[in-house]
Amino acid sequence: MTRVFRRSIVHFTTVHSRADTRIYLKEAATLDGAFAAPVGMYVQDGLGPAGETSGPAVVDTGPRARNRLTRMTAGAWRMYCAVRRARPLVAHFHDPELIPVGLLLKLSGIKVVYDVHEDVPRQIASKHWVPRWLRPPVAAAAGSFEWAAGRVFDAIVPATPSIAEHFPARKCTLVQNFPLPDELVEVEPTRYVMRPPHVAYVGGIGTARGVMEMIQALSLVRREDLRLRMAGGFQIAADQSQAQDLPGWSKVDFVGWADRPAVAKLLGQVRAGLVLFHPAPNHTSAQPNKLFEYMAAGLPLIASDFALWRQIVDGVGCGLLVDPLDPAAIAGAIQWILDNPAEAEAMGQRGRLAVQERYNWPVEGAKLVGLYERLLGEASLPKAA
Repeated sequence: MTRVFRRSIVHFTTVHSRADTRIYLKEAATLDGAFAAPVGMYVQDGLGPAGETSGPAVVDTGPRARNRLTRMTAGAWRMYCAVRRARPLVAHFHDPELIPVGLLLKLSGIKVVYDVHEDVPRQIASKHWVPRWLRPPVAAAAGSFEWAAGRVFDAIVPATPSIAEHFPARKCTLVQNFPLPDELVEVEPTRYVMRPPHVAYVGGIGTARGVMEMIQALSLVRREDLRLRMAGGFQIAADQSQAQDLPGWSKVDFVGWADRPAVAKLLGQVRAGLVLFHPAPNHTSAQPNKLFEYMAAGLPLIASDFALWRQIVDGVGCGLLVDPLDPAAIAGAIQWILDNPAEAEAMGQRGRLAVQERYNWPVEGAKLVGLYERLLGEASLPKAA
């Protein structure tokens, strides 16, 4: 049975999957390759221990909770007990609802790192399950609690500069969620000019992420052979039913969840990548994975015209920015990409070069390794030969 030994580095989450890109494929794998101490990822999915691999161990701490309240109470307690028994050198957690667990572990003498993936107050302001009138006070309370807890933890690892602004600078190591440069690049992708008139969307699917406008736009583009190849999962069942009722759904190839090799293959066969989040508070300051993953794959972007995204996309010259609430504007951008293949391919190549030179995980991973060297010291945790 796979397990993590004492004097280890433990990443833990009750929300994310064991294959999470940021947690497992990037952070845990990077630390596993840099230090002699074993690295493990503690999850709560009921799938049991992972098979033996050369990478970080995966430890299942019990079945997935039936609902959010159970996950935040019984699930959190179960995770605390499991991590506490391991007595790791560092406990590195990834969910704001596990802040109380992090505080208990800190009281137990364990060094604790809080990895902040999202702007929590802004995220709460957009949560459909929180009554609208309750969102401002809940967001304010959550932000205050997060800020106070951040002063106790040994380090904060924010995923974006805007998130880092919520915490003491002396505690923060900014580790942005940039891609592994070659992970989503096929060895022999289809030549751009030979690709069919297909565009792609990969990731979580929902109304707030622009799925309805994307599908409506498909029926406005003057190409009968246009397809939207969509990989991922609908976050709300009702959104899927509504999307499938739209006329443009006949032009959607919905493949559902896809592993990373399958995503690489998909991206190597399309003309552009779509990332059309609505202007919700937690979206306008976000740096979504897919933005940079499309760039890494050499695809031009069709993206929401947010100020932060404009700095990236226009700064590199790697895509088109549109109003994500306007299907006609989205359709116009898709039409331009299809009508101007040489210029579109050049956009994609500029994005690819920007990832290779700047927006890549090796640069960010080095910051994470540096943080752990400071936390533990060379004598405590020597690098592997």
